[in-house]
Amino acid sequence: MVMKFWKTNKGFIIGILLMLFFRSAIADWYKVPTGSMQPNILIGDRVWVNKLAYDVKVPFSNINLSRNAEPIVGDIVVFQSVKASERLIKRVIGVPGDKISMVNNRLIVNGQLVQIDEFQNNQVIEHFIHDNEQASYFTEKHPGLSKGNTGEGSHTHTQGMDNKGYAVRLLKYFNNRLSTFKEIEVPPNHYWVMGDNRDNSADSRVIGLIPREELIGRAERVVVSLDKNNYYLPREGRFWEKL
Repeated sequence: MVMKFWKTNKGFIIGILLMLFFRSAIADWYKVPTGSMQPNILIGDRVWVNKLAYDVKVPFSNINLSRNAEPIVGDIVVFQSVKASERLIKRVIGVPGDKISMVNNRLIVNGQLVQIDEFQNNQVIEHFIHDNEQASYFTEKHPGLSKGNTGEGSHTHTQGMDNKGYAVRLLKYFNNRLSTFKEIEVPPNHYWVMGDNRDNSADSRVIGLIPREELIGRAERVVVSLDKNNYYLPREGRFWEKL
């Protein structure tokens, strides 16, 4: 009976195994449940995660065979947080050796105040967020963005930013205790990560530094975005969109 079942369903079983192998070792997608990365990643986005971006691991395990590259400033990473007991998605703000602090939601990196500019792409925000009365949007130009292609084990992928920065969201009428923190130096094999939605993100300010072994991969594209406020229909303009 077992042999008969195998012969009848061999193609289906092999297909399932190959799919599981691919999702375990090569790439997967991550369903975004919160708005901690708005406006760049929205609730309902299905994000493509490149699991080979940093490491090669044995399928269905956390055994690391080799390191492909190191995360750089600006990368959006997916990781399995032990402290938070869940899978999270955040942006890398500090890499080993960086000194990070914040005063009233203004980042300071290695003693340098991070430049912010008023966000210009308001049409995108108005189309997806509808909260310009509640929040302000800025482009944050982290000094590390221009250094992403240097250093041993680094890579040249900078999320398509080309040192143009990334959008961050700040609430206009909200006093967040996390908007200021003292300087911390990022130790080896750890990363300081933050959400782009600065006043609504439980990131390194809450769960601390992220050990490298918790990294799952780099988020690179929005595969599709389903809007729960519109019968879970796909949002226009968010098909295979580069992050």
